[in-house]
Amino acid sequence: MLFSILKIPSKLALPIYCRNLIINKKEILYHPGPLLIASNHPNSFLDAIIMATIFNRPVYSLARGDTFKNKFISRILYGINILPVYRISEGAENLNINYDTFAKCRDIFKRNGIVLIFSEGLCVNEWKLRSLKKGTARLAFSSWQEDINVTVLPTGINYHSFKTFGKNIQLKFGNSFNRDEFDYKNMDGNAIKSFNEKLKNELTQLVAEIENNDKVKQKEVFEIKQKSIKKNLLFIPAIFGRWIHAPLYNPIQKFTQSKAGKSDHYDSILVGLLFLLYPIYLSLIAIAIYLWLGSWYWMLTFVIFPFLAWSFVQLKKQF
Repeated sequence: MLFSILKIPSKLALPIYCRNLIINKKEILYHPGPLLIASNHPNSFLDAIIMATIFNRPVYSLARGDTFKNKFISRILYGINILPVYRISEGAENLNINYDTFAKCRDIFKRNGIVLIFSEGLCVNEWKLRSLKKGTARLAFSSWQEDINVTVLPTGINYHSFKTFGKNIQLKFGNSFNRDEFDYKNMDGNAIKSFNEKLKNELTQLVAEIENNDKVKQKEVFEIKQKSIKKNLLFIPAIFGRWIHAPLYNPIQKFTQSKAGKSDHYDSILVGLLFLLYPIYLSLIAIAIYLWLGSWYWMLTFVIFPFLAWSFVQLKKQF
């Protein structure tokens, strides 16, 4: 229920938070399922938010188990279709929960659902494919062993920056594969190795490989050339957009920088706070306009202000 409620404003907010989102195979967004999205993991829970927002059907995501320690947060995470996966470093006593999570995933597949798993395990802000964990193979094999013909979809998500607001994002779907290519009935080391080699070969073609200090290559891969007519049309709205939203953005950005500036979760926390507080900010402005002008003018706040914010994001410096 919570997932369905939040998906609508997420779709509306995505063009503001992301300057440009390039998807190579848009037809996959309407996949009938069952589907296991096997993705890299460069940008914390923002990866899952984007994926869940753009797919036509609900997407269930797997996340690190220690996030579920707080009961209140745990309920929220379950409400937005996020399920826990524990590592041995988070306590061997929690590993049994993984079996419950995988069982829930198989139930989702039986209903032709979609599950997103981050095959690298951990999030790191970098343009690089890291070594793959065994979880993706185990989930796929256990599903195939129950005669669930889930399709595995290698996916690469690439951001032009992990610290700059207003992203250029490239979402690349690779060649999907299924159980026909593996000896899935024997979940031994060789079978898992074979699966990971197949997945790695696909992801290597989808994930950008750039050194963190190679600004030239970053610009070459991700820069979006703006047309002059667009610059001219949006120049004044962009100025107003920056000025009007500064009282909201600047304090949130400074707070996030102080709390998570050196963390790989900085970007996701910043976007999350803006997502939660922006409707409140607009509502306060709408109330002020109503008290000042009366009539129906306050309703324009919820159209004009997001447009101004979008205009600024479109024209702000990319690098």
